[in-house]
Formats: sequence, C-alpha cells, structure tokens
Amino acid sequence: MKIRSLKKTIEITPELICSCLEDDRKAINTLYEYCFHLLMPVCFRYNKNEEDARASYNNGFIKILKGFEKLNGEVNYNAWFRRIMVNSLIDEYRKNKKYNDRVTKSDNERELDYYSVGTVNDAESNLGCENIFALIKELPETTSAVFNLYVIDGYSHKEIGAMLGMSDGTSKWHLSTARKLLREKLENLENRTKRMVI
Repeated sequence: MKIRSLKKTIEITPELICSCLEDDRKAINTLYEYCFHLLMPVCFRYNKNEEDARASYNNGFIKILKGFEKLNGEVNYNAWFRRIMVNSLIDEYRKNKKYNDRVTKSDNERELDYYSVGTVNDAESNLGCENIFALIKELPETTSAVFNLYVIDGYSHKEIGAMLGMSDGTSKWHLSTARKLLREKLENLENRTKRMVI
C-alpha cells in the first residue's frame, strides 16, 4: 500500500486544533490528511489488509478529535496522535478478539524465559522493510500484536500484558514465537531468493 504524500507541509497549530473543536470541516479535513500520512502506516502494521487498516484509522481519528478537549498546554502532537492511534488499535484488538482462548501454552515463567531468548538473523539485512512487514502480517494475530508493540512501538512486556490482558511471561512467549516464526520465514525467503539467482 502506498501512502499518498502531502502536497504542502501542514503545520499543526493551536488555531487549527481550535478550528477542529469548533467543527470547522476544512480544518478537520486538513488534520485528517496530515494524520493519514503520519498514522496510516501504524494502522497497516496492525491489520491484515488495507480496508481494515483504513477502518482502524477512521476509528482512531475520531478518538483524536474527541481527545482535543482534554489537552492542556503544549503538546508534541505527532507523539500524542500516535499514542491515541496505538491505544485505539489495542482497544479494537481486545474488542474483536477472544485471544485468551487461543493461548494454550503453559504460563510457567521458567519455560517462557527459556523460549524468549532473542534470535539474530542475517537475512533481515538483505530484505526490505515492506517484505519484513508482510511477513509480520502472516503471524498469528496475538503474536503479531505483541511483536509490533514490543519491537516497533517500544512497550515493555508489563505494559503489553496490561493492554492485552495477559501475563508478562505470556507476552514474552509470544515475542519469542514471533522471532522464531519470522526467522524461519526469512530463511525460507532467502533460500528461495538464492535459488532464483542461481
């Protein structure tokens, strides 16, 4: 999916925010375009297809508009927009998925710590980001969500556990599983690429 680029640089100002609060359609459209460029890649990481990513973006954008009333003082708008969007995506995930039924592994901390040892794969350096994100989308939904939150968005296992309703250990297990599955997928992809070159 290609994200359209903005024709001109848009600056988020308190005046633009006030206009959005006053339901000025032009200001809301300007903000929508700005946030689309900034946040649609985030939505796409958490969804399997473009249609779902756009629906998630629209839901999150509504929460951004509603959240302006609670803002006080100076704010880093880009970071705030991103935080609202990620929280919206997690809320959506919790609402639509009965993930607790899918977690079948033991919650034994020693076993989970054993499996959560990091892996390193040289194949990653030979692939573009788009290929890697495509492989992440192939992971099971909960595993993909944990991987995105931990590796890309920088949340701790404790924070992920609180957001997704699981223990820290279960979050670690999902991260370990994601790494293992991605390593296998990357190796397979690299082997296919080598065969095509030969």
